[in-house]
Amino acid sequence: MLSDVELKVVVLGLGYIGLPTAAIIARTGAQVLGVDVTRSVVDTINSGKVHIEEVDLDGLVSGVVARGTLRASMEIAPADVFVIAVPTPFDDDHAPNVGYVLQAATTIATVLKAGDTIILESTSPVGTTEQVRDLLATLRPDLRVPGRTGDQADIAIAYCPERVLPGRILVELIDNDRVIGGITPRCARKALTFYRRFVRGACVTTTAKAAEMTKLTENAFRDVNIAFANELSLIADTMGVDVWEVIRLANRHPRVKILSPGPGVGGHCIAVDPWFLVHAAPEQTPLIRTAREVNDGKTDHVIAQVASLIEAMPGTPVACLGLAFKANIDDFRESPAVKVAAAIASRFGERVRIVEPYAAALPSAFDGTGATLIDVDTAIETCGIMVVLVDHDVFRSIPLEERAGKAVLDTRGIWPDQPRFVAAEAVRLAS
Repeated sequence: MLSDVELKVVVLGLGYIGLPTAAIIARTGAQVLGVDVTRSVVDTINSGKVHIEEVDLDGLVSGVVARGTLRASMEIAPADVFVIAVPTPFDDDHAPNVGYVLQAATTIATVLKAGDTIILESTSPVGTTEQVRDLLATLRPDLRVPGRTGDQADIAIAYCPERVLPGRILVELIDNDRVIGGITPRCARKALTFYRRFVRGACVTTTAKAAEMTKLTENAFRDVNIAFANELSLIADTMGVDVWEVIRLANRHPRVKILSPGPGVGGHCIAVDPWFLVHAAPEQTPLIRTAREVNDGKTDHVIAQVASLIEAMPGTPVACLGLAFKANIDDFRESPAVKVAAAIASRFGERVRIVEPYAAALPSAFDGTGATLIDVDTAIETCGIMVVLVDHDVFRSIPLEERAGKAVLDTRGIWPDQPRFVAAEAVRLAS
């Protein structure tokens, strides 16, 4: 077995998972090459800096780059282990798109040699790892691939999804249990040996398909449970009840643990991955499909609530608090907050002010709307309407006296002392 110093690793994709993974592996002493298609990302990392917000990531990357164990490039090089951490979006019809994964595999094929291990970490539809295997078999007929040549394979191929929480990625990449699915048991064992170099959590081996479905199951479970909370919030709005109070009381039951509602569901996992299951088995997934529709529909409901509130208070400036898909991060992927704020900005233009402490400029969704980016203190001073879309800590810190006299729509329940149903009252006044 190669020592950490001798081990060469290539990580393809230097985003929210790929870069932290590459940096943690580099910290063990392995020689890590991060490959990305964006020149600015490569240049930023090679200068010892980071292009994403994540706790302690900047210091870690700076250290491993300075020690020479991590470098970035737009070109691949030979290695012992290849980790694929590229996006897997869905198309307009919610069909999964594994094109980036297959392109990464195609790139790996140009430098692949006997003895190498390929690990797919990207959240993927069931069967994607086998697609990677079949593609490599076609591109490199000189190599025996696992699952097609008996036990005498030249390379190992496995699937091991990340299961981390933004804001805690560096901790959870090490401490969380990992599910490692091999094309064959021998592949799983070889990948297990690799992860044992830097993972303290349990590493459990299984088949590639089981590991792929495990990742999708975890995110679908969360989506279904969030949908229940969001549906409760719709019912509570209709009945004039404080949904957070209801959930707090219901959760006092020893076997009840309801999640918190919000303006929808975002991120590149929970808002996307359940569709992979629905697309694969449409007749068997009515609950998962409905959960997705409930959570997407909650965003439309919030947009209607905010619009009614604004219409009831003509000329009043509006502060939309937050754009990220969750608190205290700079990740806007599939964010319901962006969808709400952009829809409101396109309708009410210059009246709309955006407060997002993790953004230096507004995303392209706001181009041409007239909306402006301001800080939280300016919002408190100038905006008579405040719409909470993200529960950033800085928003939680605003005391009641600074919110006095403002119309507030709190979609995250961060201000329990705020008088409720302001939006509902505005709707009634407007009608």
